[in-house]
Amino acid sequence: MSEAPSATPLRRELGLLDSTFLAAGIIVGSGIFMTTGIMASGLPSAPLLLLAWAVGGLLTLAGALTVSELGAAMPEAGGQYVYLREAYGPLPAFLFGWLTLLVYQPGSISAVAAGFGAYLGYFVPALGTDNILAAVSIHGHSLSLSAGQLVAAATIVGLTALNVRGVRVGSTVQNVLTLLKLAALGGFVVLGFTVGTGKASSSPTPGGIASAPTLAGFGVALVAVLWAYDGWINLTFSAGEIRDPARNLPRGLFLSTAIVTVAYLLVNAAYVRALPISEMQGVTRIAEKAATALFGPTGASLIAVAVALSTLGATHGTILTGARVNYAMAKDRLFFSSAAAVHPRFRTPHLSLWWQGAWSALLVLSGTFDQLFTFAMFAAILMYAAATAAVFTLRRKRPDLPRPYRTWGYPWMPLAYLGALLLLAGNTLSERPVESLAGLGLLALGIPVYRYWRGQAKRSVDSVPLSG
Repeated sequence: MSEAPSATPLRRELGLLDSTFLAAGIIVGSGIFMTTGIMASGLPSAPLLLLAWAVGGLLTLAGALTVSELGAAMPEAGGQYVYLREAYGPLPAFLFGWLTLLVYQPGSISAVAAGFGAYLGYFVPALGTDNILAAVSIHGHSLSLSAGQLVAAATIVGLTALNVRGVRVGSTVQNVLTLLKLAALGGFVVLGFTVGTGKASSSPTPGGIASAPTLAGFGVALVAVLWAYDGWINLTFSAGEIRDPARNLPRGLFLSTAIVTVAYLLVNAAYVRALPISEMQGVTRIAEKAATALFGPTGASLIAVAVALSTLGATHGTILTGARVNYAMAKDRLFFSSAAAVHPRFRTPHLSLWWQGAWSALLVLSGTFDQLFTFAMFAAILMYAAATAAVFTLRRKRPDLPRPYRTWGYPWMPLAYLGALLLLAGNTLSERPVESLAGLGLLALGIPVYRYWRGQAKRSVDSVPLSG
C-alpha cells in the first residue's frame, strides 16, 4: 500500500442512452447464437422453447428491478461490492471483489474475447484459433498458442487503452457497437420472416408437452437462458459515472433487459421458423444452421459478422465496467491503493483498468480461462443471490436509507429472482459438483488475503502521526 487513494472523483458522464446500451451490449454476447439448440434437446415443442426464453427474460427483469433499489440508493462505483459491504460487512464484500477481480471478470473478458478471435478467423483464417503458432507438452499436458489467442489478447489491450481515455470515449464506442449488434439481430429477424425460406414444423417431439421429462427439461433450459441473459448487473459497477443515477440507473436496467428480452424472443422465433425442433436438438451453432436454412450458404457469413460484433461489444462493455470493482476495493484499502488512482486528465480508474486488462490478456494467452471461469460460476451465483437478498436485509437494517426507487412488486419480485438464482445454483452444483466445490475453495482462499489487507490498512492508519 504505497500511496493513499486518489481524491480525484470519477466523472458522471453516462446518460440514460449510454446506460441502456452499456448493459444491453454486455448481455448480448454469444449465448443467443448458441444456446437454443442445447435447450431443444430437453423441450419437445417450439412454443415451450419460446416460453423458456420469455420466462428467463421476465426473471431477469425482476432481478434488474430488484437491484435497481440498491443502485439508486447507493450510486457508487463498485455496485454489487458496495451493496454486500453495506448489507453484510466488509468480509463478504471483499470475497465478492476477490472472486471478481481474480477470476470472474477477467474470465468473462477472456472467454468473450476468445470468441471474437474465433469468429474473426472465419473471415481471415490466418488470424483464427485454428492457426496454431506454437505447441509444447509438459508432463502429458499439451499447451498451445494460436493466432486467435493473440488477436483476443490484442483486442483486450486495445479496448483497455480506449477506456482509459475517458468514460465518454468508452461509452460512445459501446453505443456504436451495441447499435450495430442490435441492427444485425434485427436484420436477421426481418429477413428471416420476409425473404427466408424456413422448413419448421410445429408438431412436438415424442414425450408430450406436460410429461415429467419435459418439466425437467424446461428447468434445465431455463438455467441456460438465465446465463444468456447474464451481465446486466455490470451496469451497477459504473454507477459512480452515471448522471442522475437515482433515475437513470433503474431506467437503464429496465430498458436494457426489456430490449434484450424482445430481441431474444424475435431471434428465437426466426430459429423456429427456420428449423423443426428435431433439427435443432443438440446443435451448438444453432444461429449458423438456422441462417443457412433461411438464406442458403451466405447465411453462415451473415451470422459470423453478427457474432463478431456481438462478442466485441460484450468484451468492451465488460472491460469498461469490471475495473470499477477493483477501484472500489482499493478505495476501502482492500487492494493495492494505486488501483484507486484516477487519471488526472481522463478521470478514469486507469491503473485498475490496466491491472484487469493485463490479467485478462494473460489468461487468454494461457488458455486456462475456461477452467477458472467454470470454477468461479457456482460462487458467483451465490454472490448474485446475496446481493438480491440485500434488498431485504437493508430494508430491515437501514430503514432510514434514502430510496429514490423502491422495488416494484416487493417482496414477490425479489423472491422470484432469488428463486431463479437458487435453481441455477442447484443445477450448477448437480451438473458440475467438482467445479462448484473448487469455486468455493477459490472463495475461501480470499479469507487470508482479506486478513492481510485489513492488517495492512490498520498499520497504515496507525502510522499516521496525530496533529496538534
